Amino acid sequence: MKAMILAAGLGTRLRPLTDNRPKALVEIAGRTLLEITLTRLRGFGVGEVIINLHHFADMILEYLKANHNFGMRIEVSREEVLLDTGGGLKKAAHFFLEDSNGFEEPFILHNVDVISTIDLRRMVQFHTENQALATLAVHDRETSRYLLFDEQGQLCGRRSGSDQKTELVRSSQQAQSLAFCGIHVIAPRLFAMMMEGDVFSIITSYLHLAAHGETILAFRADEYYWRDLGRPDNVMEAARDLKEKVLLF
Repeated sequence: MKAMILAAGLGTRLRPLTDNRPKALVEIAGRTLLEITLTRLRGFGVGEVIINLHHFADMILEYLKANHNFGMRIEVSREEVLLDTGGGLKKAAHFFLEDSNGFEEPFILHNVDVISTIDLRRMVQFHTENQALATLAVHDRETSRYLLFDEQGQLCGRRSGSDQKTELVRSSQQAQSLAFCGIHVIAPRLFAMMMEGDVFSIITSYLHLAAHGETILAFRADEYYWRDLGRPDNVMEAARDLKEKVLLF
């Protein structure tokens, strides 16, 4: 199984921890966010990974080399200009389409700055059983950016911004607002459907495709530990959770 780790961001929210390193190399209890993510993916049977790089890219390359790619086949996708989540994935399409022979094995897309105990194997199984184009891990929690899902758990819109403006792309009698966890399972056929340019959010693409009847599903992950590591306080809280055995990995 294959995966992509999104690690190209500048990590501005993590300053000063990212003043002299990329966010992927920020540490929790002596382990980098990149190592934690790779180890988690490997534990669920992922053997091949592509990582997008931009900020302090050479540091990550040296780190991977020093650790023998953590026993995995790893490629990198350098972005001279940040392409956002959708553009970054689109640039890496070759990695998922090579030697596929038309076989639709899904892959995982994972932010490097989230940590969780979400059962990825169960998530992939859910995705496959429902023949989804994409499956998004979501929580029922407060956030400034919600995704909206209909009664069948299909993406139907979003609500975000200071005014919590709602954008519906398909009708729903009672849309539920859920927070995205930064982990996706995706069918490779998505690449042929991406009509956006070079720089775009994958959520924009999902909304466009949902509006045209494609199946973008919610995977409810409320029962699992999850934390966004985008801020120094969040990193310290995750370290405390590890110490107190609230988080085990």
